Amino acid sequence: MPAKKKVVANKRTVKLVRKVAAPARKGPYKPIKLKLLRPVPSDIDIAQAVTPKPITTIASEIGIRPRELELHGEVKAKVRLEILERLKGRKDGKYIDVTAITPTPLGEGKSTTMMGLSQALGVHLGKKVITCIRQPSQGPTFGIKGGAAGGGYSQVIPMEDFNLHLTGDIHAITASNNLLAAALDARMFHEKEQDDEKLFNALCPKDKQGKRRFSPSMLRRLKKLGINKSDPETLSPEERSRFARLDIDPASITWQRVVDTNDRFLRRITIGLGPDEKGMTRDTGFDITVASEIMAILALTSGLADLRERLGRIVIGTNRKGEAVTAEDLGAAGALTVLMKDAIKPTLMQSLEGTPVFVHAGPFANIAHGNSSIIADKIALKLADYVVTESGFGADIGMEKFMDIKCRYSKLTPHVVVLVATVRALKMHGGGPKVVAGKPLDSAYTDENLELLKKGLPNLQHHVKNALKFGVRVVVAVNSFATDTPAEVELVRKAAVEAGAEEAAVCTHWMDGGKGAIELAKVVVAAANKPNNFKFLYPLEWSIKQKIECLCKEIYGADGVDYSPEAEKKIALYTRLGFDKLPLNMAKTHLSLSHDPALKGVPKGYRIPIRDIRASVGAGFLYPLLGEMRTMPGLPTRPVFYDVDLDLKTGRVVGLF
Repeated sequence: MPAKKKVVANKRTVKLVRKVAAPARKGPYKPIKLKLLRPVPSDIDIAQAVTPKPITTIASEIGIRPRELELHGEVKAKVRLEILERLKGRKDGKYIDVTAITPTPLGEGKSTTMMGLSQALGVHLGKKVITCIRQPSQGPTFGIKGGAAGGGYSQVIPMEDFNLHLTGDIHAITASNNLLAAALDARMFHEKEQDDEKLFNALCPKDKQGKRRFSPSMLRRLKKLGINKSDPETLSPEERSRFARLDIDPASITWQRVVDTNDRFLRRITIGLGPDEKGMTRDTGFDITVASEIMAILALTSGLADLRERLGRIVIGTNRKGEAVTAEDLGAAGALTVLMKDAIKPTLMQSLEGTPVFVHAGPFANIAHGNSSIIADKIALKLADYVVTESGFGADIGMEKFMDIKCRYSKLTPHVVVLVATVRALKMHGGGPKVVAGKPLDSAYTDENLELLKKGLPNLQHHVKNALKFGVRVVVAVNSFATDTPAEVELVRKAAVEAGAEEAAVCTHWMDGGKGAIELAKVVVAAANKPNNFKFLYPLEWSIKQKIECLCKEIYGADGVDYSPEAEKKIALYTRLGFDKLPLNMAKTHLSLSHDPALKGVPKGYRIPIRDIRASVGAGFLYPLLGEMRTMPGLPTRPVFYDVDLDLKTGRVVGLF
């Protein structure tokens, strides 16, 4: 990127309308004409000012046939998985992951950059591109962060559909998760009330003809127990007892209920207080839905049969002998699959400039693995020459999990990592004043301060070097704000290249749409067409501790690791149960390379505490908890929902961002 490039963001303050003629169609997509207003309006005003193309047009432009679509109105549709069979002989396109440096609490525009890059590739460079993005949780949408459709003139539309119910996938996950939780507590209740014979008779009642039968899930449990029988009447008393009584240890239960709302008062609850539960109380809690293992399963599954197997492998705890108890043992896995059978299909939407977008799955990156679905990526890679996806939060979290978990299961090879950086965040890492969401920025962030910026550059360089460890090309996207100066931007560009990035491109896509990311798109195309040598950070054969210590030292820069007694106990348990060969999904803060959100820049001379380790066997990973991590956020004093309303005259949503 030439140093002479000027940042034009200062023009936001000028009141004007720049009419932008729709670019001549030189690629596969008919572009949507944008009118770039100054100052830039709210995200929802921009989104609602555009008339989306019919979703059938979007589908036709990328080669999806009508019978492969399930329409949900005129501007969104589910895509049937049968399309993968038709396209299986096609070569995959180039695979691009958008990530970021360690962010401020405000976020650094990663989703916006992904959308701007996609619009630049598809409309302005004429490339066949598809974006793959996560579905946002209702928690932050109504909490403090707002939605996740991108922003300004680089968005997914309709943004109100995208940020709210969409096609119901998150609701399906909530229903599935809570069905399993209900099944678990009901099973413990009924086992306490009945002896082995009564329990067996209740599970396998006689029909009108006096015959008993096993359900398909029961046959799977019998196989697991090594009982090779299909007629209930042929089981011995000892076999009936082994089959019917799960004998779950309440202290071992890790499965919680979920709701897709930030509700701090559900973090710890006591259940079973009603008179009919006969004193069977238990302390438990709620997680936010996007932290559910079922969300992670949706994101990592390869198809319906694989989904059924993964749901069956969910471990809810152990019995009193220390053996794993699964959703299959509870007889619920088949029903969970039925609830998820439509959610497994990606949703097709579009960008502000009319390029195609797949929306599918939405796990957080700090408490889950933070990436959209393998299924959406696989479909997109068969249909497009370039697929742009994103991984949550900084590269130490979402990108590492993209490489070591998602790509390990998908067997897909990434070509380029786009690392989003802002002058604002780098000044924070250089020792700038605390950044607080909802409060004005200190002048240190809005005035030129090259010394402060220079002190924060090691954070950018650390992330570049981390990405290079996976053998892929790295491009830095400098997401430019109005107050950035040319000298500051040039300092960031030089630091990125010195650390090993292919190039650093200054972007103004928030205010200019795809046009503001053309230079970034050109650099990404060049990088994607160079050879790379993709590799994982660690082999699965390593022990749990070896993998933890590799991540803590290589990615976070820690001196070592300290394990709590509970973590030591879980390591021994999961090794005994055979879960030690799974990849790791580190649950840590996104606000620091370390476990402590207060440690900015590139912390040195610290050790990481592992408080606990949990198993998501259905999803296919273990997740160590680094320090204190909450799986249920809380609402702030002044949540976003204060501004959200319905215009009763037009029926339009207002106040969403």
